[in-house]
Amino acid sequence: MRFLELVEQGWSTTRAARKVGVHPRTGRDWRGGVRKTRNTRVYPNGVVVDSDAGTRYLTSMTRSADAVTSDRYLSLDERLVIADGLINKFTLTEIAAGLGRNKSTVSREVGAHSVEGVYLPHQAHRNAAANRVRPKASKLVMNTALREQVELGLERKLSPEQISNRLVRDFPDDESMRVSHETIYQALYFQARGGLKREVQRALRTGRTRRKPQRHPGQRRHRFSDEMIMISDRPAEVADRAVPGHWEGDLIMGEGNQSAIGTLVERATRYTMLVHLPHGHDADQVRDGLIKTVSTLPEHMRGSLTWDQGCEMARHKQFSLATDMTVYFCDPASPWQRGSNENTNGLLRQYFPKGTDLSVHGPEDLEHVAQELNSRPRKTLGWDTPAERLRDLLTT
Repeated sequence: MRFLELVEQGWSTTRAARKVGVHPRTGRDWRGGVRKTRNTRVYPNGVVVDSDAGTRYLTSMTRSADAVTSDRYLSLDERLVIADGLINKFTLTEIAAGLGRNKSTVSREVGAHSVEGVYLPHQAHRNAAANRVRPKASKLVMNTALREQVELGLERKLSPEQISNRLVRDFPDDESMRVSHETIYQALYFQARGGLKREVQRALRTGRTRRKPQRHPGQRRHRFSDEMIMISDRPAEVADRAVPGHWEGDLIMGEGNQSAIGTLVERATRYTMLVHLPHGHDADQVRDGLIKTVSTLPEHMRGSLTWDQGCEMARHKQFSLATDMTVYFCDPASPWQRGSNENTNGLLRQYFPKGTDLSVHGPEDLEHVAQELNSRPRKTLGWDTPAERLRDLLTT
């Protein structure tokens, strides 16, 4: 902790407290090992002072009358039971069952507080109470050699994670030379809160003086204001191509991403429709182009549309309301979830090469290209053409 480090360097309590941005009374509490909960202060010797009630008392060492210790911690009575059990040759399992505790709790307690193989319950209770005092001094404050190694690593522009793991390699037999990268980060960012932003910027390669929140994949924020329906919620009848009328869509982009053509591929027949976007490919233009194109289909061929998470689909809710088609979104960086559409886009590059201006192609050009693709026999269709398959669906 920066406060305790400053005090250790000879700063007064008041000056050190002001330096890290806390009240001098808080600094005095930290220095004295006093724990504060609301208006109650608990001193290391067990004295509790309740300023609201104006009372001062000594906490009991037994669990039944303990005013400050949680049930998570072993009481003195429980520690005495453990000691008696060990003297009478009870197993750790039997002792734990008698206390209603987990065996691992008893095992850790005995292992941590035994001296030359003898468990000392009273000393264990005093040590546990002392260890619960907060705030604790950081390892980087108490261990000068460790702090120097961390500082050397930061000067070499190593990340805290690199420093932490390298210490294990450089000092394999010295357990005191261990520190987690999280402890290093906390020490640095605590200094930033105290006003040492320049020092932190120099120490970290990112130059950030505030931590950047991290999210797990399952906590990903939705890309659009309207909630997306993900492909994982798509019905099985869509996934196995058993029912026609379900489409995959995307954009193929022109030179400098300045122009685009919308592509729609029906999953069961591989029938292709191209969407003319003469005025751009923002969300409004794509919505209007898709609505105009899909509206030419009979109602039973308007089942659903699967798209990636491109910003051009920000108006997906409005598209669904106009066409009664549910839009399902692929997972990020998962083009195989629209395999038919990706394959078709590759075929379309024969007509619309990359790096060309796609705005020069009018509706008639797009219709001609779509007809050529739909008249090609496909191996996956048993050498039928997409147009033949669609014709059969519409006439039956």
